[in-house]
Amino acid sequence: MTTSQSQSREPTPAASLLRGVVDCVDRRHLEARLNRGEALRIKFGVDPSAPDLHLGHTVPMRLLRRWQLSGHLPVLIIGDYTARIGDPTGRSATRPQLTTEEVDANATTYLDQLFSILDRERVEVRRQSEWYEGFGLDSMLTLARTATVAQLLQRSDFEQRMRQEQAIGVHELFYPLLQGYDSVAVQADVELGGTDQLFNLLRGREVQAAYGQPLQDVVTVPLLVGLDGERKMSKSLGNAVAVADSPQQQYGQLMSIPDQLILRYLELLTDAEPEELTELGRGLEAGTVHPRALKAEMAVRVVGQFHGQAAALAAEAEFLRVHRDKQLPDRVEEVTVGPGPMDVRDLLVAAGMSQSRSEAARLVKGRGVRLDEAVLEDWSALVSYHESSVLRVGPRRVVRLRVG
Repeated sequence: MTTSQSQSREPTPAASLLRGVVDCVDRRHLEARLNRGEALRIKFGVDPSAPDLHLGHTVPMRLLRRWQLSGHLPVLIIGDYTARIGDPTGRSATRPQLTTEEVDANATTYLDQLFSILDRERVEVRRQSEWYEGFGLDSMLTLARTATVAQLLQRSDFEQRMRQEQAIGVHELFYPLLQGYDSVAVQADVELGGTDQLFNLLRGREVQAAYGQPLQDVVTVPLLVGLDGERKMSKSLGNAVAVADSPQQQYGQLMSIPDQLILRYLELLTDAEPEELTELGRGLEAGTVHPRALKAEMAVRVVGQFHGQAAALAAEAEFLRVHRDKQLPDRVEEVTVGPGPMDVRDLLVAAGMSQSRSEAARLVKGRGVRLDEAVLEDWSALVSYHESSVLRVGPRRVVRLRVG
């Protein structure tokens, strides 16, 4: 093979940086700029509406990291104003409004977690308050004239809420306009987000046009399916892995995903190349690659990105010791309960393993509760226990009982 033939097969900068994206508007325009080697301002907005990020949030951040390594500048927008509204995307009801203090506290933890992926020294961090403090009524009316109510109500979540006769706050209509104006304030060349953000990102182009700026290109990435294998990862749905979780927590949660998600997690959460993913997929189909072994490899790769390889391998060893060898974890929480015998439902609630007696009954019916390695099957039984008895719920929740 000649040198010219080898070079001709190398991917262009655009092909490398746009690999795996879902939407790209305007693709031709953006590809041309990338292939010319222009240094672009890549806007990514985060609303600090909760204190923790989960792995789903890291999917666009990983793409942003690739762009950063190629010489482009990530511009992180801390939505300290829009967080008070709450993004209506995917919501069936108006979000509760946060206080300024809550938003500021969340923003601090957000940035700490974001910089576990991005190079802190090569990021421009901006807050909406820089331009919205003192944003008067005239300015707000000018911004409002960039869209019609009909255009803003076209988003699917608003249409669904109207069909269900759910309230839509006027302030919620301003969310995409405020996010759009952020692109004007920072003169964004590109805006990046999840596929569920496409409406908001495209609105940014319209706002830029109204203010006489060049239109940003828009790039979206896939949404990460949560641990349940059905819905997108969300802390409120209980199917999320938090970036701030311990190595042991992250590893154990990742090992619980359905087998059909293993390749998708490798694709979206690690640096696995397309060729490797194709080969692994063939191995799974042929039976030469065992799903459990591949899942363990994926979990080590993901945990290692946040906690280091040594911590990831230690988490794997702990998981095997507890789940394969049926030993107790190195650290077992101790809880104090009253003397027995006690109704098993009351015991689970007293030990903090269940929120209610009805939930406790469901856990027992599902054969998920063990006391000193004996499976509890009767949800209404009185159970006896002693000092240092071990109570387990499911594969990862373990406490040692203290009687007092």
